[in-house]
Amino acid sequence: MKDPALLGKSAPMPASPAEAVLDPVENPKRGALFVARFTCPEFTSLCPVTGQPDFAHIVIDYVPGDWLVESKSLKLFLASFRNHGAFHEDCTVEIGQRIVQAVEPKWIRVGGYWYPRGGIPIDVFWQSGPPPEGL
Repeated sequence: MKDPALLGKSAPMPASPAEAVLDPVENPKRGALFVARFTCPEFTSLCPVTGQPDFAHIVIDYVPGDWLVESKSLKLFLASFRNHGAFHEDCTVEIGQRIVQAVEPKWIRVGGYWYPRGGIPIDVFWQSGPPPEGL
């Protein structure tokens, strides 16, 4: 296993989600069934049509397999959406799919609770499949 690219080092903000790196770290409790939760109450992206900022509270629940998501790399990945133009649904699903690519969790669910624009909040949920038995 290689060392995480970002942990313990100075790292610039990625210019876009495509440039961001999600670092896997070895799961020391790989035999245990547990849920890890990350929350990002100040997630920001840009509306792809108007360029106006969109804000969300993102909740990521995942059941790790052999790997964990290193939290600094996740923080930088989420922050990389700040100047990224995409619809709410696209951002929420991309977050989940990128984590799946990086750490191959047993299960993941991402909730994007988007703050109202035009008086209508949008809540977007994506998950990789049914949760493991026993959760």
